[in-house]
Amino acid sequence: MDKKIISTGAMFGMLAIILGAFGAHALKKVLSLEQLSTFETGVRYQMYQALFLLFVGLMTDLSQKTKKTIYYLVLFGVILFSGSIYLLATNTLTSFDFKVIGFVTPIGGLLLILAWGVLLFHILKKKQQNLDN
Repeated sequence: MDKKIISTGAMFGMLAIILGAFGAHALKKVLSLEQLSTFETGVRYQMYQALFLLFVGLMTDLSQKTKKTIYYLVLFGVILFSGSIYLLATNTLTSFDFKVIGFVTPIGGLLLILAWGVLLFHILKKKQQNLDN
């Protein structure tokens, strides 16, 4: 599972750099400043989660079950949050109206919050167990 988590983190990071460069160069010519800023928000949060996955994958004191939970929350959170932001920011470039999927953005954000919350819960639980021993 650690290899999968770290590989996904690396892939998310690489894609964030590619999408960031694409936004800064190609999309700069066809999007408004507001749309470009929205697109950059998706890139920034994707990179945060990439680094988070690398951190989680390298942690030795988390159970594999906890890592798996965090992994899937982040995976689907990034797809729904950043993915929907990319589509919504570039909505004017296609004939399909991506505003109909706008409701998934906060769901993705909630999944990302939950992933960080799972980590926090397990760290606090571990600290309490150490204090009890």
